[in-house]
Amino acid sequence: MKAQADNEPYDEINITPMLDLAYVLLVIFIIMTTATVQGIVVNLPKASATPSLAKPQTKAITIAGDGTIYLDTFPVTLEQLETTLAQYKAANPQLPVVVKADATIQYERVVEVLDMLGRLEITQLGLVTQRLVK
Repeated sequence: MKAQADNEPYDEINITPMLDLAYVLLVIFIIMTTATVQGIVVNLPKASATPSLAKPQTKAITIAGDGTIYLDTFPVTLEQLETTLAQYKAANPQLPVVVKADATIQYERVVEVLDMLGRLEITQLGLVTQRLVK
């Protein structure tokens, strides 16, 4: 290999720093895309249409497969749920609520929650389902 003079241009570009940057970005993207959202995992029933997205102040009631009721991500009893939602309803009369229940749960448990929401006169109600894949 012949030595280059000081005033001659380089024929080759050193791409090692660019590859290092590309690998670092790749690792960052892999880590960010594998991060999951905290919450309760339930097996959702299928539906033909997806409901509109919930508003930010929406309270989520989740009924797990074992019958445990969660308000957002905190386990509560039906009585605790009713008193807590009554407080939220007093602060916001148009309180939106979504109910997400496991597909294998007893229907009676869902009806108990819906009956309690009716007693509190919560009219902004949504039921979470999965989109039916055709």
